Amino acid sequence: MYSLPRLALRYLQYRLRASNGRGHGMHSPYVFDFITRVLNDRNFYPAYTEIEALRQRLMIDRQVILVEDFGAGSVYQSKQHRSIRSIARNAAKPAKYGQLLHRMVKYYQPSTILELGTSLGVTSAYLAMAAPGARLITMEGASEIASRARENFSHLGLKNVEVVEGNFETTLPALLERTGVIDFVFIDGNHRKEPTLRYFEYLLPHTGNESIFIFDDIHWSAGMEEAWEVIRQHPSVQCSIDLFFIGIVVFRKEFREKQQFEIRF
Repeated sequence: MYSLPRLALRYLQYRLRASNGRGHGMHSPYVFDFITRVLNDRNFYPAYTEIEALRQRLMIDRQVILVEDFGAGSVYQSKQHRSIRSIARNAAKPAKYGQLLHRMVKYYQPSTILELGTSLGVTSAYLAMAAPGARLITMEGASEIASRARENFSHLGLKNVEVVEGNFETTLPALLERTGVIDFVFIDGNHRKEPTLRYFEYLLPHTGNESIFIFDDIHWSAGMEEAWEVIRQHPSVQCSIDLFFIGIVVFRKEFREKQQFEIRF
């Protein structure tokens, strides 16, 4: 992970390079549509209130649970005890990004959504509540965290969420054996280069023309920046959008040439 000063420098460099996020001068119809209808959608959706109320309850919850750390994914690493409030404060995506994912799902209406990294289910809820008719499969390595996420989904009355528990290195290939095209993927489970690239390769055969992949913390470390560069340069990726804290890739064949964007958000 980059130090805070290094991360701040990387963010400043991004801000200086990135377009203004208003869509002016944007020649890609797809990206212009994304900016104007999704990124800059200022509507306040009802799900925001329910999910942020859940987040606030979690952030004051002193219950301590056992958390398994699978490290790079292939080898079991360690166990530690952490409070729910610590996990909520440090692992859940901020509201700004959870709400962006909510708007993306609401706008693009995917049928099948996959999330790698459930945590306590805050971001999962943003995804699930945006498309109640869609199927959300969310994957979590730590069993006690997965159990608490299920409680949170029940509290919110979510019926369209399936939690897959266990090490991604075994659960993801097994899941994909019974899964067809995945329309929307959010990868937030392991912020290291090699596992991120493995998950990407596992998922590639399950993409369709309208599939959207979102990668979390693409500038979190040198390794994640290297992974992001490999992903956005992949021949299957027709368009990439760098929002600094998340990266978005699409596979639409109507792009005549590869397009890459950095947009302020």
